[in-house]
Amino acid sequence: MPALADITPVILTYNETSNIARCLAHLRWAKQVVVVDSESEDDTQRVAAAFSNVKLFTRSFDNHSTQWRFAVEETGISTDWILALDADYVVPLAVTEWIAQLDAAEVVGVSFPFRYAVFGRVLRSGIYPPVTVLYRRMRATYVQDGHTQRVEIEGRVARAPIALIHDDRKPLAQWFRSQGRYAQLEAEKLEVRSSGLKAWLRTSLPISPLLIGLHCLVLRGGLFEGPSGWLYALQRMVAEGLIVIAYQDRRLRRRSTDANLGP
Repeated sequence: MPALADITPVILTYNETSNIARCLAHLRWAKQVVVVDSESEDDTQRVAAAFSNVKLFTRSFDNHSTQWRFAVEETGISTDWILALDADYVVPLAVTEWIAQLDAAEVVGVSFPFRYAVFGRVLRSGIYPPVTVLYRRMRATYVQDGHTQRVEIEGRVARAPIALIHDDRKPLAQWFRSQGRYAQLEAEKLEVRSSGLKAWLRTSLPISPLLIGLHCLVLRGGLFEGPSGWLYALQRMVAEGLIVIAYQDRRLRRRSTDANLGP
């Protein structure tokens, strides 16, 4: 099993004052937590540095995959295992206890399910996908995948039976700016690779935002979770809608440019 002392949590941050303290408070068991900040303009660095087990680095952001490679490969980490977290993740005590008991003899990574929370209330209607966040440092490679990164693991990845919590409390204006950037990156990805039902719905029929809303509110019961469930569903609809808008905007702009160039 990976002893907790042989795990280094790693977190990337940018303007995460609303989240970082909550994330770090659940990592006091770690001997060292590496935080790589992308030149935040708020108090993220000050808040992170207040935790005695945090080793803070600053690096100008280019993209998620290279930022993660820097964090894992160039910050002096010596432990065998990495726990790769976003600043809006929370690692419950039950997860820490499960990791401490994990038989890792034939495992090089662990994928965790997520429960989505809105201002601390954990929802049933969340649709956050599982993510491989725990892995052996020397068996992992990061690649860019749309608006975010994907870690590729060389070896067997186990599925954890217990969930991490995603609880993003950024101000609404900051959330909109982030989603706008993400939408542009996802639109670029769709132009290059648009196979599968999800991509087809985004590129052929403008109904994926509506389907996301119905899925969260009706099929997953968000309608009965009150304002928290409604807000979550609306956020997912807006995020999906921005991706569709960004893709169609790029598509129509390209057609307009081609038509103007003409024969």
